[in-house]
Amino acid sequence: MRVAIGSDHAGYEAKQRVVTHLRTQGHDVADLGTYGTESVDYPDFANKVAEAVRNDEVERGVLICGSGIGVCIAANKVPGIRAGYAFDATSARLAREHNDAQIVCLGARLLDEAAIRAIVDVFLGAEYEGGRHDGRIEKIHGLETNNHLRSSERDPE
Repeated sequence: MRVAIGSDHAGYEAKQRVVTHLRTQGHDVADLGTYGTESVDYPDFANKVAEAVRNDEVERGVLICGSGIGVCIAANKVPGIRAGYAFDATSARLAREHNDAQIVCLGARLLDEAAIRAIVDVFLGAEYEGGRHDGRIEKIHGLETNNHLRSSERDPE
C-alpha cells in the first residue's frame, strides 16, 4: 500500500520508526517530513499528508505530533479528508470501518512504540464497511459543502 506519513518535531522520532516498520512490511512510504527535531508547525505537515491523500497520490496517511490532536484538527480542514485520532487498535479499526478515515493521527508523547505500531497496522489493514455508515459519511461531506456555501454567502465579493 502507498502511505504518506508526516509529523512535527515532537513526532519525528516516532515517525522515523513507523517509516522503517512500514517499509519492512513492504509498504511504499512517502515521508513528507519533518526531517529533524527542530521546532516546526504541525499544520504544514498535516496539510502535506492530507493533500497527498486527497489527490490520490497515496491510499492512506499517518500523522504524528505530540498529542495527535493538532494534526488531526489540521488534516480535517482539508476538504474531503477524514482524519481519525486513534489511541489504541480498536479506535484505529473503527476509524476505518465506520468512519472511512483515510488518515490516522497519533500522539507520540502519549503512546509507546508498540502501541503506535499496532495502531498503524490495524488502521492500514482495516477496510470501510459501508452499508449503514454510508449515509453518515454523506452527511459529513454535506457539512463541508454546506459550511462552504454559508461562508461564501457571508462574504460577498
